[in-house]
Amino acid sequence: MPAKNRFTEETALIEACLKGERLACRELYEQYSGKFLALSLRYIKDHDLAQDVLVEGFMKIFENLSQFKNAGSFEGWMKRIIVTQALLTLRKNQKLRMEVDWDTQTEMVEFNPQIGEFDTEELLQVIAALPLGFRTVFNLYAIEGYSHREISEMLGISENTSKSQLSRSRAILQQKLKPNQQKEKNNGG
Repeated sequence: MPAKNRFTEETALIEACLKGERLACRELYEQYSGKFLALSLRYIKDHDLAQDVLVEGFMKIFENLSQFKNAGSFEGWMKRIIVTQALLTLRKNQKLRMEVDWDTQTEMVEFNPQIGEFDTEELLQVIAALPLGFRTVFNLYAIEGYSHREISEMLGISENTSKSQLSRSRAILQQKLKPNQQKEKNNGG
């Protein structure tokens, strides 16, 4: 049985992929496919469509691999391709409505859940239930770490729209998580 990780260094793996070595391409896919499928599912709720994003994203990774110049993280470079593919898929398959009515509230809402009160799975479920535009901006900003300027460029919206989407998503998350906090207080005392 061949060794599972034939390529011990990332640069060797990239070079082998650039040479068209199938085992290297397969290993790269196997190393990152689980993580990138989870990433796709944060944007695309439909599992089959998220798998399509994963496959199309990896096709783009392999097509553009020669453009990676070892400036920064290779995983980060691939991650950006997967996120971009997810956003393209959202635009193609759904109305990605990013504009919101924000007349009722103009200040930013802080989202500060108490660490440990919710497990990761609960938080991800609440985030997944957000409306598409809110969920997309929240994921890009709070989870992926993109700036509002980057988000505005990626989604074709203004920076202010990105900020308001984030603020509104935080408000919704606080509202949805508040009943759980009250329930815990009532049960404890």
